Order: sequence, then structure tokens, then C-alpha cells
Amino acid sequence: MRALKHNVSIGILVLAPSIIAIAIFVYGFIAWTVRVSFSNWNSFTALLRGVYKFVGFRNYIRLFRDFRFQTDLWNTLFFTLFFLAGAILLGLLLAALIDRGLKGSRIFQNIFLFPMALSFVVTGTVWSWIFAPGTLPMDPQGVNLLLHKLGLDKLMWGWYTSTQHFGRFNVALLPVIIAAVWQLSGYTMAMYLAGLRGIPSSLIEAAKVDGATDFQIFWKVKMPLLKPITLSAMIILGHISLKIFDLVFSMTGSGPNFVTDVPAIYMFELTFRSNRYAMGSAIAIVMLVMVAVVIVPYLIGSLRKES
Repeated sequence: MRALKHNVSIGILVLAPSIIAIAIFVYGFIAWTVRVSFSNWNSFTALLRGVYKFVGFRNYIRLFRDFRFQTDLWNTLFFTLFFLAGAILLGLLLAALIDRGLKGSRIFQNIFLFPMALSFVVTGTVWSWIFAPGTLPMDPQGVNLLLHKLGLDKLMWGWYTSTQHFGRFNVALLPVIIAAVWQLSGYTMAMYLAGLRGIPSSLIEAAKVDGATDFQIFWKVKMPLLKPITLSAMIILGHISLKIFDLVFSMTGSGPNFVTDVPAIYMFELTFRSNRYAMGSAIAIVMLVMVAVVIVPYLIGSLRKES
């Protein structure tokens, strides 16, 4: 009994620094951000003096009436939907092809995983060069230059500088979505590949004996078993897309008329360029709530399954 208590005490002492650090630098700072978001702390002078007062939901009301923030929310919605669809479908397709054991599949597996080794800043910089429109029609660059060389001048357009839109969807988001899918489709491929290789071969053989085709085996045998992986991929990619910053900032910035703007960029500019700390904190809390809406139900479901 004494040995058990001694081990418990040692465990508590070992974990205590981490628990204290998380309590201060994570949850403590979240609480401080919430407090600031309900204040009028919108100047550097007030920051130095620590003088600010409680204003209730005034910052949030102003925020949701702001045209730029409304645009940011729509951009985030469309970016998330198309990014999830592209990364998951492409990752599933690549995993299915590699799982067939074709010649050279291991080499391509490593090639598809390579973008994961890059940061979003590097990805954004490289893809900004690729999609740089240049001066049309006389001096095209990037993809537009390739189209010009192929005699397809009619297909040249402004890419991430375009202000065209379909309904609420800004066309300039397409290059950003392509870059994000390129970066993380290899990650979803790895998840699906692990799931496919974990399926018992006896199930596949039984389906073949029953006369199932390869497509039927994939759709009716493998896909139901891959549902937990699909859900995990949606959760992980969803929270990345909701708080995306570095890829968009390094690739396009907010764009003309905020066509590629996202809440994180707006928060950065309000907080660190305009010294409007309360408004920036309000955006941060809205982003935290959006991510929590995605993550918390998944965590609750996982805990229930474990219990």
C-alpha cells in the first residue's frame, strides 16, 4: 500500500509541471482572451495602462455586422467544404490504387506523402508562383503562361486575384483550395491505406467466393469498415481549415475585396497591425467556438465508446 501511494505521489510530481503549464498557457490565456473580447481594449495606450472597461457583446455585434467578417465566414465555409471533399476523395483514390500492389506503388506512396513534410508557408509561397496571373493578356505568368504557350489564351484568368464569384463563392478561393488539397491529400491517403491494409483478407476472399466484383468489394465491404477513418479525417482536416492562416497569408493574403480573406488573417491584422485587441480577441473566440463545435462532439463520442 505504501509503495502504491509512493508511486502515485511520484506520478503526480512528474505530471504537475505539465498540468500547471497547460493550465496557465492554454486555459488561462483562453480565459484572458474571453475577458478582453468583452472589453473596449482597442488601443496601445490602454494596453500599457491596463485601462479598459466591460462592454458586453458590443464587439461581437460589431463583428457580425462587419462586411469583411461576413465574407470571411462564407470563405471559411466554402474553403472547408471543398477542401474536405477534395482531400478525402483524392486520398481515398490514391490509397485504393496503392493498395492494389501495382509495380512502383511504394515509390509513389512516398511521393504522395512528401507534401506533408512541407510547412503551409512553403506550400503557399510555391503555389503563389504557380498561380501568379501576371499582366493579362500581354505578360502572363505561372499557369497562364503555360496556357498561352499551348494556344489556350481564352482559358487564362486572374486566379487568386479574380473578383468573380458564383453566389457567395469567390472564385479566387480555388487556387487556395487546390494548394491545401495538394498538401494534405497524402495525409488522408496514409490514413486510408492503413485502414485498407487492416481489413482481414478473409472478408475479401469470402466476397470473391460469393461472386462480388472488385467495385462491389470496395464499396460494400471495404468502405463500411473505413467509416471511422473517414470521420477522423473529416475532424482533423475540418479543424485545420477552420483556423487556416499561414497557407492563405503566404499565398494570397486577404486578396482584392477580401476574396481570399479568412478570420485568422482579419484577427492578425486587427490585433497586431491596428492594435484593436478586443475585436481581435472576439474573432479568436469565434474561431475557438467553430473548432469546438467540430472537435467536442467527436471527443465525447470517442469517450463514450471507450467507456
